[in-house]
Amino acid sequence: MLKKVVSFYTKYFAVWVVVFGIVAYFFPAGFVALRSFNKLFFGLTMFGIGAVLSVDDFRRIARNPVIVLIGSIAQFTIMPLGAFVAAKVFNLPPEIAAGLILTGSAPGAMASNVMSYIAKADVAYSVSLTTVSTLACPLLTPGLTFLLARSRLEIAFWPMVFDVIGMVIVPLFIGFGVRHYFKKYVERILPIFPAISVTFIIFICSLVIALNRRYLFQTTALILGAVIILNIYGMLAGYGVGSAFGMNRKRRRSLTIEIGMQNAGLGTTLALEHMGEKAAMPAAFFVFVCIITAAVLCELWQRKSASGEAV
Repeated sequence: MLKKVVSFYTKYFAVWVVVFGIVAYFFPAGFVALRSFNKLFFGLTMFGIGAVLSVDDFRRIARNPVIVLIGSIAQFTIMPLGAFVAAKVFNLPPEIAAGLILTGSAPGAMASNVMSYIAKADVAYSVSLTTVSTLACPLLTPGLTFLLARSRLEIAFWPMVFDVIGMVIVPLFIGFGVRHYFKKYVERILPIFPAISVTFIIFICSLVIALNRRYLFQTTALILGAVIILNIYGMLAGYGVGSAFGMNRKRRRSLTIEIGMQNAGLGTTLALEHMGEKAAMPAAFFVFVCIITAAVLCELWQRKSASGEAV
């Protein structure tokens, strides 16, 4: 029974983001009061992600280093550059533009692994890509943001690096260590960890809405347009890279989802900490948009797989 409830809760992630976002808009005080715990909450999110990783996930990377490298390079070029161009095309205000670039420079989201499973894609490849991009993000996420956004906003490179290490790498490996050394006990409650991660991402997005409620509707259409374009572009480019390197259908699907879905929860937390409340809005919106588009794509691919069509 508990497993079904947790599975339902995790599956409808996007719904809870909307529901709690509405609550945060009308009743912001409760969320704003917890702002100081934001970094801790994100660290707990990464702990939950680390707890679902296993030694086999790292062995898969060692067995297929070339295709993982291709996917990882695509991840950290397609999305950051796409965000940079989108910010210019939409003529976004400096703070919003920097937040969008930070979102594009984030690593892949663990939710992409679930989406790859639903889409009948290569889940092992998806997990490998997410793991590598997450391990590389302490330098690449602040570095790319610094290079692409510093003309618009002052970017604190080293403070952001140390924040990413503290919020991502340390809790990730603590979670991995707990899973590895206490496997017998952790296996029993494994489905709970993704739910923990989902809960804190929902809170982080709701916090952004609570903090920005005064000017939320002034820039919503502009930000949404840029975020949707960036997300769709990332998915199309991901599929294109997979095709260009002759990957099979399952891997092309995984790469499409992986590149199109960013760890916008990390982007939101870093933006709040280092750039300001407005800069966090693109990342918060991206969480919702990428889950919706990925879910639609997964449903389409799932039906085509069932009917035997090759897409």
